[in-house]
Amino acid sequence: MTAGDRRWLLRLVVAFAFSQAAVSMARPAVSYRALALGADERAIGVIAGVFALLPLFAAVPLGRRTDRGRCAPLLAVGAVLIAVGCGLSGTAGSLAALAAWSGLMGLGHLCFVIGAQSIVARRSAPAEQDRNFGHFTIGASLGQLVGPFAAGLLVSGHDAAMARTSALALVVSAGVAAVSLLCLRRIEPPARTGGTGGTEQAAGPGKVPVRRILRARGVPGGILVSLAVLSATDILTAYLPVVGEDRGISPTTIGLLLSLRAAAAIACRLVMTPMIRRVGRTALLTGSCLLGGLLCAGIALPVPVWGMALMLVAFGFCLGVGQPLSMTTVVRAAPPGARSTALALRLTGNRLGQVAAPASAGLVAGVAGTGAPFVMLGALLVGAAGLAVRIAPRDRVSPPAEPSPEMPTEPPAPAPSAAEPPAAPGNPAEPAARAPDITDARM
Repeated sequence: MTAGDRRWLLRLVVAFAFSQAAVSMARPAVSYRALALGADERAIGVIAGVFALLPLFAAVPLGRRTDRGRCAPLLAVGAVLIAVGCGLSGTAGSLAALAAWSGLMGLGHLCFVIGAQSIVARRSAPAEQDRNFGHFTIGASLGQLVGPFAAGLLVSGHDAAMARTSALALVVSAGVAAVSLLCLRRIEPPARTGGTGGTEQAAGPGKVPVRRILRARGVPGGILVSLAVLSATDILTAYLPVVGEDRGISPTTIGLLLSLRAAAAIACRLVMTPMIRRVGRTALLTGSCLLGGLLCAGIALPVPVWGMALMLVAFGFCLGVGQPLSMTTVVRAAPPGARSTALALRLTGNRLGQVAAPASAGLVAGVAGTGAPFVMLGALLVGAAGLAVRIAPRDRVSPPAEPSPEMPTEPPAPAPSAAEPPAAPGNPAEPAARAPDITDARM
């Protein structure tokens, strides 16, 4: 694939960066607005969980729809829902309304992510998946870098002042989400009924059962690793403002700390392919989850701001590994024609974690203090390290290309006899050498 062929990926990364910046700006702003409306730690946990509640039920149907058709319309719908959810959250005058509009924002984010991941999966050759998913998630990290810092700059004061400034941050985030709509042109080729380079259609006469997808080796483990990594990121975004309020750290400083974590994730994804070549997929995924768990638990310690900054930089670098590698694991393990559904199941697991983790964190924080949720998430990441040992070995080397329906796999040709001269280069007797080109167009 030439550099010109990958302009779609650049446009997708930019669009994802704007949509993720809007969400990353809105999430801490929602927490600050909830505090201004009188919420405690438990209420903030519930509101953060509602963000993932609607997506929990919508992910698989959206994945089914994407397997059968185009992805780009789903991205546009997602950007609109994010913008509407952010804007209405800024006008919410009660905790119930704030939770409802946060849920709409979460549904929009799900639509955008399913569509975007499906485009990367079907337009990337097997050998390019690690790189393309890594570059794709740079968009998320760019958004997570800018969004929290912008929210910290806009949110200031206490009580009535915080209610006003958090509303301003949410309205601004709605505008940022709308900008992503401008980047979605020519991000997906027109649908084609045949040939290469077109939009992938569902393989086979019917849809693949969810049970079969979940039983594919590597899919459940990839889902659980992704759940642990995203839960840690989500709780960090939602609860670091609470920790800051408890320790007297200003919103601007909290926004800067969250942005440092995102910057470290970007740095990680820029060098992820060389790291995979050097240490292997298993060691990289396992080591990042294990070290990330220890660093997450360390946030609960009463360290100074500079110590927290160092921990968050290392923590962000570790978290930068988990998401793209879990995407590649799920895509490679999924049955043909069900990759979007498999990615949607992965997102369902993510949203399940985003529902359960904030609610659990709220209960733990209410009983044991604001730092306790980070200890809980550290244990979850250490458990994910054990899963990474089991799912990663098969993915260390790119798997062989799948046979094309137009070119069935043939047994190896017998050795030529004395009466039969060997095939010359370019002779049609070498169909297997061309299989990757046909398969790559279907990813």
